[in-house]
Amino acid sequence: MLRKIVKIDQEKCDGCALCVPSCAEGAITIVNGKAVLAAENLCDGLGACLGECPQDAITVEEREADEFDEIAVEKHLAAQGKPASVHQHAAPAVHHHAGGGCPGSRAMSFTRPPETAPAPGGSRQSQLAQWPVQLHLVPVTAPYFQGADLLITADCVPVAYAGYHEDFLKGKAVVMGCPKLDDNNFYQQKLTEIFSKSDIKSVTVLKMEVPCCGGIAVAARQALAASGKEIPYKEVTISIQGEVKG
Repeated sequence: MLRKIVKIDQEKCDGCALCVPSCAEGAITIVNGKAVLAAENLCDGLGACLGECPQDAITVEEREADEFDEIAVEKHLAAQGKPASVHQHAAPAVHHHAGGGCPGSRAMSFTRPPETAPAPGGSRQSQLAQWPVQLHLVPVTAPYFQGADLLITADCVPVAYAGYHEDFLKGKAVVMGCPKLDDNNFYQQKLTEIFSKSDIKSVTVLKMEVPCCGGIAVAARQALAASGKEIPYKEVTISIQGEVKG
């Protein structure tokens, strides 16, 4: 099948093995002083190992490869005496979806209990209903995008705006990123895929008032245009003092 899978550049790899423990599926091993995939069906293609490679030898490519197999992962980890990475005994309120076993990247939806008033001095209930949220990590075909109102959030906004959960996040799917520190072209391409492959009902972009933050809105508008879909769209700007500016 055609899918995303890790690619290890043997010329760049120096065999440091820092990538090995970062792979929750145990898909990477060291052979003759080089990191290699133990088997294609053990790699979920999400690339949790990328950031651990000091030589930038690991990338994610899309090619024909064996389908990711969670049962094979369980057997592989068991043979190594390691705990399974998949959530076999997750709480009923959490619904896992396809996309690999890494807890940090695995797509899941939450069922929120009815909200109650917070106790004096207590915290309010989170309105987050999915995982992951980082735009680099979300699967473009995640079930929680289907029929969703999508909130695209610059990642400083929830820190600046105190009412983020109640006023903006509640009832929405969300993706987050920083256009200053990340590749905005990647954001545009990823959002185009999400818009194209999912039935998004509306798009709201939350950005900070600083000029560099406008890049995430540009990426969203370009992605909408590239998807060829007409989806209701609006932008909201938050000041650095946490006020809604429009």
